[in-house]
Amino acid sequence: MEIRAVGGYDEVGKNCTAVRIGNEAFIFDCGVHLENFIQYTEDEHLLSIRPEDLIKVGAVPDISRISDWKSNLKMILPTHAHLDHIGALPYLASSLKVPIAATPFTIEVLKAILQDNGMKLRNPLKTVHPNSSIRVSSTITAEFIHVTHSTPHTAMIALHTPEGTILYANDFKFDLTPTLGKKPNLKRLEELGRQGVKALIVDSTYAADPRKMPSEAVARQMLYDVLLGVNSKGKAVIVTTFSSHIARLKSIIEMGHKLGRKIVFLGRSLHKYSTAAERVGIVNFSREVQMIKYPKQMKKELRRIAARKEKYLLVVTGHQGEPQSTLSKMVNGKLPFSFSPEDHVVFSCKTIPTETNIRNRERLETSLRSKHVRMFLDVHASGHAAREDLRDLLHLVKPRHIIPAHGGIEMRKAMASLAEELGYSTGKDVHLLDDGSSIRL
Repeated sequence: MEIRAVGGYDEVGKNCTAVRIGNEAFIFDCGVHLENFIQYTEDEHLLSIRPEDLIKVGAVPDISRISDWKSNLKMILPTHAHLDHIGALPYLASSLKVPIAATPFTIEVLKAILQDNGMKLRNPLKTVHPNSSIRVSSTITAEFIHVTHSTPHTAMIALHTPEGTILYANDFKFDLTPTLGKKPNLKRLEELGRQGVKALIVDSTYAADPRKMPSEAVARQMLYDVLLGVNSKGKAVIVTTFSSHIARLKSIIEMGHKLGRKIVFLGRSLHKYSTAAERVGIVNFSREVQMIKYPKQMKKELRRIAARKEKYLLVVTGHQGEPQSTLSKMVNGKLPFSFSPEDHVVFSCKTIPTETNIRNRERLETSLRSKHVRMFLDVHASGHAAREDLRDLLHLVKPRHIIPAHGGIEMRKAMASLAEELGYSTGKDVHLLDDGSSIRL
């Protein structure tokens, strides 16, 4: 058994791990590095972009690192629908010529990305329901174990092989009071621990954060306090959050109804993820929300809303301050919306700590302050496990080997230090890989 780090081990993003068992190989996740991807593709037509150029600028995983396994590949196994886990598939998957198996929402989002950009994949797309399995070769099965995260149908994938079970656990948190969908399948993880897990590849992003990550129910209460606990009579109310966070959007809609406001979604990505969730039966937002996808429609609708903005709750793209997002365009006048003093702008998110995001958010917040609006920041609970969730995972599955993933070296060292607290030894059964390196077990 060999585990090879392709991407996501030197950074947060472009997650991709390959494993080989005998003469059969598999890929877990294939995502973009969002900052590098956005910077490179900003002025490019996506259809004209070459995969090798994206690899060169660090926007997608360097799959030349598994060129010697290419003829042995059997399947690509994404865990969930976030772009740092599936966003590279439109550029890289066709050359790999193997099926892609994922949960229903993940497959639907991938289809929407392809359709939006006029792209096609040659790979067969196979849907695997949460807490179900798929046979990926004559001797190997992939089991998709349901866990909670900040997007629906997220799974840990247990690859059951003749050489033992590999558990791939990027991303997750143990939310016992989710606001949408089921609790994580802790019972099955405990069963795997009794049966034996040879290797755990695990999210390290918040391994240094000494707490249990709060439930999405906590974020919902924070939203309640801001949206319903603060007087917004006569004022605009604008909320921005992650478009893929369907549970958060559901809470925002419920509170908009309680406020007696008409809810309008403004932005392509909000439309894309919401429609994908509807297609697989998770929600039915289109009955409750007016969705506007294109700038021309937005201009027309915002002119109409402007005169009666106190009647609406606007949910918009732009939580990271992206210059081309709906919120940025509303602030800089590219979309016809006039902010008044004490209008409410709610950031139901955390700023992703990259230089570009920090700079964009500072610029956006400065512009909003100049308009004297009321800003409510960090109305959010992360979808990633913190240190105590990770400790619980190790207790549940009792892996023989641990490979920290999903983060730079300091994050992965924090995961290693947690493992050491539980009796593991770095270098012996905890393996700190870098992009391009591998471990044989």
